Amino acid sequence: MYTMNPIARARLALEGLSVGDAFGEQFLHAGPATRSLAGSERVMPAIASGRRWMWTDDTAMAISIVEVLEAHGGIEPDRLAEAFARRYAADPARGYGGGAHQVLTAIASGTPFEVAAAELFDGQGSRGNGGGMRSAPVGAYFADDVEAAVAHAARSAAPTHAHPDGVAGAVAIAVAAARVAAGERDPRALLDTVVAHTPAGPTREGVRRAIALLDAEPSTVAAELGNGSRVVAADTIPFAVWCAAMHLDDYAGACWACASVGGDIDTTCAMVGGIIVGAVGLAGIPAAWRASREPLPGGEV
Repeated sequence: MYTMNPIARARLALEGLSVGDAFGEQFLHAGPATRSLAGSERVMPAIASGRRWMWTDDTAMAISIVEVLEAHGGIEPDRLAEAFARRYAADPARGYGGGAHQVLTAIASGTPFEVAAAELFDGQGSRGNGGGMRSAPVGAYFADDVEAAVAHAARSAAPTHAHPDGVAGAVAIAVAAARVAAGERDPRALLDTVVAHTPAGPTREGVRRAIALLDAEPSTVAAELGNGSRVVAADTIPFAVWCAAMHLDDYAGACWACASVGGDIDTTCAMVGGIIVGAVGLAGIPAAWRASREPLPGGEV
């Protein structure tokens, strides 16, 4: 994947992210029995005949990121904030969280993103997992320069996440995607690199703790690190990075692992899908899943 040009890598990450997002979305209202890890028992929830798998705000915001990368060669927070708000206003029913509704509505009405993002959660800013859910394309784009991936991931979080740990979540996922796109295939080395480049705080500490769980079962890891149920970076990113590291050659297995532990399944699947596709390529995404996902604006990779 490293031989691809930057925007091709970013679009590949978007493809992996969006299919994972759409796959995970199918389980949000399904019971645990539908989410077995055993291959012979993997059963998707019932879907109305002819209906595509809908992608969520995870993909909607990642599309804007790829557009800004393509137009500007990097993340320009002002332009990204405008793109987020424009896409939100056109289609707000994509599963955006309460904080996102507030900040994107404010930006669309003319409030500078720095002000809108800083006002969330009584002035603390958002610690949510939204920065990480959309940042894999940033890492893939800057696969040849991890420091640039860190800087531009932080910029990609800025329009909505003023809290340092919300930014840390975006950085962690981008670093993981960058290293995998650059050829990293050792799980321990991948986690070590993510820890080394993620800003200090609860999210970085969670990824550090994941290193000791490399041989554990997904349920054990989720019980220790979280599964996204709290919808904050520290409760979501560590498990997602661990899951990606342990399934670098198995896109479907990683998504099923996310599904098996519940929580914010569409978001954890989006994160791992955006990372792992840098190792397995388009061919590593189940063809039936790509066909089931609703189309992306501008078509597929």
